[in-house]
Amino acid sequence: MANYNLFILFLSLTFFITTTTSSRLLTPSPSSQIQRLPYTPGPIHTNGQNFTKVCDPARFTIIGLRMEDFAYCNGSLPYSVRVKDLIGRMTISEKFKNLNDLAPGAPRIGLPHYNWWSEALHGVASSQNGTFFGDIVKGATVFPTPILTAASFNAPLWNTIGKVVSTEARAMYNLGHAGLTFWSPNINVARDPRWGRTLETPGEDPYVTGLYAVNYVRGLQDVEGSVTVQDPNTRSLKVAACCKHYTAYDLDSWMKGMIVRQEYDARVTEQDMVETFNRPFETCVREGDSSSIMCSFNKVNGVPVCADARLMSQTFRKEWNLHGYIVADCDSVEVIAERQRWLHDSPEAAIAETLKAGLDLDCGWGPFHFYQDYGESAIRQGRIRETDVDNALTNLYTVLMRLGFFDGNEKFQNLGLPDICSKKHTDLSAEAARQGTVLLKNINNKILPFDSNKFKNIALIGPHANATEAMRGNYAGDPCNYITPLEAFQAEVQVDVQKGCSTVACTDVDLNPVIDAVKNADASVLFFGLDLSEEREEFDKNGLQLPAGQVEIIKKAAEASKGPVVLVIMSGTCVDLSFAEKNPKIGAILWVGYPGEQGGRAIADVVFGRYNPAGRLPLTWYNSDYVDQLPMTSMQLRPNDQLGYPGRTYKFYNGPLQYPFGHGLSYTTFNYTLKSSTTSISTTLSPLQSCKQLTLKPKVTPPPCPAINIDESLCTDNINFTVIVTNTGKLDGDHVLLVYSKPPLMVDDAPIKQLVGFQRVFVKAGQSLEVKFSLNACKALGLVEKTAYKVLPSGEHTIVVGDGHSAASFPVTVNFKH
Repeated sequence: MANYNLFILFLSLTFFITTTTSSRLLTPSPSSQIQRLPYTPGPIHTNGQNFTKVCDPARFTIIGLRMEDFAYCNGSLPYSVRVKDLIGRMTISEKFKNLNDLAPGAPRIGLPHYNWWSEALHGVASSQNGTFFGDIVKGATVFPTPILTAASFNAPLWNTIGKVVSTEARAMYNLGHAGLTFWSPNINVARDPRWGRTLETPGEDPYVTGLYAVNYVRGLQDVEGSVTVQDPNTRSLKVAACCKHYTAYDLDSWMKGMIVRQEYDARVTEQDMVETFNRPFETCVREGDSSSIMCSFNKVNGVPVCADARLMSQTFRKEWNLHGYIVADCDSVEVIAERQRWLHDSPEAAIAETLKAGLDLDCGWGPFHFYQDYGESAIRQGRIRETDVDNALTNLYTVLMRLGFFDGNEKFQNLGLPDICSKKHTDLSAEAARQGTVLLKNINNKILPFDSNKFKNIALIGPHANATEAMRGNYAGDPCNYITPLEAFQAEVQVDVQKGCSTVACTDVDLNPVIDAVKNADASVLFFGLDLSEEREEFDKNGLQLPAGQVEIIKKAAEASKGPVVLVIMSGTCVDLSFAEKNPKIGAILWVGYPGEQGGRAIADVVFGRYNPAGRLPLTWYNSDYVDQLPMTSMQLRPNDQLGYPGRTYKFYNGPLQYPFGHGLSYTTFNYTLKSSTTSISTTLSPLQSCKQLTLKPKVTPPPCPAINIDESLCTDNINFTVIVTNTGKLDGDHVLLVYSKPPLMVDDAPIKQLVGFQRVFVKAGQSLEVKFSLNACKALGLVEKTAYKVLPSGEHTIVVGDGHSAASFPVTVNFKH
C-alpha cells in the first residue's frame, strides 16, 4: 500500500508540473493518437486515499478541515443553496481556474480537482483526459459506431446501449478510471457524404438524429425513480451526457486542409437552421433533457458559435430550457482570438464574449487554457462581471451535485469490475452490429445466406478479413475482446485468408495468392472498405471511390472465383460500389459500418443465416460524381438552380443514386396492408390566432388559411393508423417500417418527403402482425417556411409507409376553421 501511495503521489506531482509549465498549443489538432496529459487516478484522490464523494467526513479530516463547517456539504439544504455557498467561498482566481475541463478545485475549502472530459460515443472511450484504461480496468465494451447502430432503426436498442455504457462508466468511476461527465453523443446531421466524422453520427435525417439523441441520452442519464421531478435542476443523473457539436458543423478539413473547421464560416439560412441543423439539438434538450451542450469551432453567418448569445443562451436557456452547462469544443475560445481573429479579439475580449454568450466551461486541448490564463485579466480590464463567472460555475456545480459527486449515489456505489465487459454487454454489442447490418444486394434473394454444410471451404479476401482496430472506429475505448471476421468464420468452416494488400490504401496489391484462394474455395467473402486512415475527425474525403487497388482486387477475385462471391464493406460513409452492384459475379453486398469489437461474430451470423438482416441505410448513397457537382462549403439543403447544385439528403435530392436512404434487403419478403387510418383533421382557430402564408407553386390560388404557426397552436390532433405486415417468405425476420409524410402538391420548395416515424418488428415466416402508429399531426405534417416559421399547411397531405411498389399510403386532409 505504501508503494502504491508513493506512485499516486508521483502521478499527482507529474500532473501538477505538466499542467502548470507546459508550453502554449497554438494549433489544436485533436486525434485519439495524440499524447494526453497525465491522469490522476481515483475519482476523488486525497493524500493517497480514494473517495467516491467529496462530502466524506474522513476525507475532510485527512486534509485538516471539518466538513460541518462547509454548508455545501450539508445534504439537507437545496442544491442551489449549497452551490451558492461553494462558489461564495472561492477567490476570483479559484473561480477562473475551475472554468476549465481540467479543474484543479480549491484545496483550501475542501474542493478536489475534477476532469470534466470523458467520452462515451459508443462505449466508454479512452480519447480524453477524464478516462483511462490499464491496471485493473483493461477495457470496456465497444459497440458499433453510431452510424451502424442508427441503421437498426430501433430506438429501444439505442436506449439500452446508453444504459449499458453508463453502467460501465459508473463502475469505472468507482474504480478511479473515469469521470461522470461524458461529451457524447455527436448529433450533427451528416449533410455531405465526404464528411470524415459521419461514422460518429446517426446519419442525415434530423428526425432520426434527434430521436437517437433522446434515447441514448436518456440511457446515459436517467436514474430509475428520478426521471420526473418538480425541479429538473435537482434530477439525479447516472452520468451526464453532452449533445455536440452545436451547430451547422459538418466539415473538418477539406481540399487537403485548405478549408478547416476552426476557420470555416458556415453560411446558413434560418430555414435550414430550424429545419435541419438545430432540430436534433432542440430535441436533445427538450425531450432528452441533456445536461450539457457543446458549441462548435465554426462560425455561422460570420459569428463564432461559442460567442453568439442568440444561438447560445437565448436559444438553449430561454427557448429550450436547458438544465445543465455549455462547454466549448476544445480550444474554441483560443481559436476565436488567434485563428478566426473575430473582431480582432484579444484573449480577454474572447473570454468576455463567450462567457456573456452563455459558455460555462472552456476546454483546452493542450496544456494552454484560455479561461484559466486570461480570466483574471478580463476582470481587471472590466470586460466581464464576477457574476458572469458565478453563473457559469453555478451551472457546472449544479450538474456535479446531481451526479452525486459531492454526496455519492447509493444506487451505483456497488458497481465495479463485474459490471464492465460482462457477457451480457458484449452480447449486446454483437446484437447491435447484427441489427445494423444492411444487405445492399442479394441476386434473386438466393446468394445469401450460406449453408455451412454446402460451403465448407471459404476464401476470406481483403485487408479487413482479420480486422480489429478498424472495427472500433474512433472515440472508442480498449475492447473487452475482439472477435474478428477470420475468427468467426474459422469457427464454422475451413478458411483460406489472403489480404491482397496490407492496408486499405491498397498500394501494394498482391493478386496471385488471392486468385489461387478463390479458385479453390467453395465460396468467397471479400472484406474491403475504409478505416480511420481514410475518414475521421480532421480528415474529410475528397471523393467516394474505393482505393483503386481495392477495386482491382475485388474485380479480379470475383472473376476468378469458383463459387458465389459476397462483398462486405466497412465504412462510415457511402462509397462507390456501382461496379460491384452491376457485376453479376458479385452475388451479394453487405454494409457493416464499423461494427465494434464483436463485428466478426455479427457478420458471420448474417452470412450463415443465423440472423436475417433488417438494417436500413441512414444515409443516401450517391453516385461518385455527386461530389463533383457541389463543394462541401455549400450548406444549403435545397437545390441551388443558379449554381447548378443538386439538393442534399433524401429530403431534397431527386437525382440518380446508388442506394436510397432507407434501403435494406432481407432474406425474406414482406408486404403491407393498411387496416385503418385517420384521413382528415379539422382545427378551429382561436379568435386571436392568425393564419400564415405559404410558399406556393406558380399559378396556385392560395386557400383562405394556407397554414398556422405550430408554436402558437395546441397541436393535440393525432394521425392514427394500423398497418398489417405479412412475412410472405420462408424465413423469420425483423422488419423496419419507415413512415414518411409528403406535403400538399400546392406547396413549393418543400421536402420531397420526410421521415416522421418508424418501428422495427419481428414477424415469423408466413405470419402477419398488426403495427399501430399514432403521430402528432403538427410534428408529422409540419414544414418550415422560408421565414423560418414552423407551420402546419392546410390541404391534402400524404402518409406513406415503406418505399417503392410495396409502399402503402393514404391521404390526410387538414382544414382550418375560423
